[in-house]
Amino acid sequence: MNLQPTILIVDDEKHTRDGLRRLLENNYDVYVAADVAGAMNVLEREQIEVLLTDLRLGGDDGMKLIDRALKMPRAPICIMMTAYGSIDVAVEAMKRGAYDFVTKPLNLDKVEMLIARAVQARKLEQENRALREQVDERYGLENIWGDSPALHEVLDTIRQVAPSSANVLIEGESGTGKELAAHAIHNLSRRNKAKFVVVHCAALSPQLLESELFGHEKGAFTGAHERRIGRFEQANGGTIFLDEVAEIDPGTQVKLLRVISEERAFERVGGNQPLRADVRLIAATNKNLEQLVREGKFRDDLFFRLNVVRITMPPLRERKEDIPILVRGFLRHFCEANEKPLIDLTPDAMDALLTYLHETEKKLILQALAATNGNVTAAAKKLGISRRTLHRKINEMNLAKKSAKAAGAGADKRSA
Repeated sequence: MNLQPTILIVDDEKHTRDGLRRLLENNYDVYVAADVAGAMNVLEREQIEVLLTDLRLGGDDGMKLIDRALKMPRAPICIMMTAYGSIDVAVEAMKRGAYDFVTKPLNLDKVEMLIARAVQARKLEQENRALREQVDERYGLENIWGDSPALHEVLDTIRQVAPSSANVLIEGESGTGKELAAHAIHNLSRRNKAKFVVVHCAALSPQLLESELFGHEKGAFTGAHERRIGRFEQANGGTIFLDEVAEIDPGTQVKLLRVISEERAFERVGGNQPLRADVRLIAATNKNLEQLVREGKFRDDLFFRLNVVRITMPPLRERKEDIPILVRGFLRHFCEANEKPLIDLTPDAMDALLTYLHETEKKLILQALAATNGNVTAAAKKLGISRRTLHRKINEMNLAKKSAKAAGAGADKRSA
């Protein structure tokens, strides 16, 4: 079974189709077509994830192909390519729903990068859809598994902040449970009868994010055949969760600042009527927003508005005592989902898992200390943990002498 992402290339020039096929076929399952009829035949037969089509297809129109493709039950992500590279054409393609736009003559590196980004966006969409289908809509603290002090601190903060309407910024690495925490805050709040609306900012191109958040009026752009309600209006009275908020482009940051300020106002794209939304905002990021503010990549006034209450989700390496709870929880979930008898790891298997993780962590710490000549601050930064946490781990693992030896070895190696 071929598990590679599927790409459909539509161009009336054979050498372009063949060249793009050769470029992409090592990493993707590539289909080609020369016209709209051939493309629709492939789209109806195969589950295409990314459609890359020329604007001019002989007597056919690539815009019409995009319109038809986007109306399909499982619409592909659409990318337009054309030699007619005017801004008007680019804007029209994007407004009709195209993910992005590339001009001819093609820059092959750019095409590869664009396809990879589109595939990643589709993967995120699929993961979000699967999560919504599989997970109970009623989230609570019981869905955040663990009994470590670090996790209890997070849960206590959630309990304290949930009854208020304060904006919340949730920081943490990927996989630490930021969305679970956001769901828990919503479900413990007075807004829990209203909607919890999720926007995955990294999955949307900058051109689409404004319309996604604020909606658009009929006729606002080519292809806007009817009014569309944005996510802020959908979340009125409830909570909106902006995942990966650091990915929001500067223009949309300005509009977001306005809607979460005292003014709480916005307009739909193409509209001039001020609208208001009673929404609690929870944002999440796996990046250092304060650093992005210092670098001028994120507005300081927006950061101030988002950072009313900050919750930092601890990574698993800082709460290893939760591993047995997580393992048993995932085993239980797997057995229930697949209608299998409930199983558990034997004590020996659990010990083997914990020992392996412990030894791996010890090895990584020693390597970081050796690479930084024993500089704990630099080693902690390299490991992605705080200096205080690294000191604690060195003491817990009795690594003081070993770390000094590793530092000496690192210095000897550099001087050799």
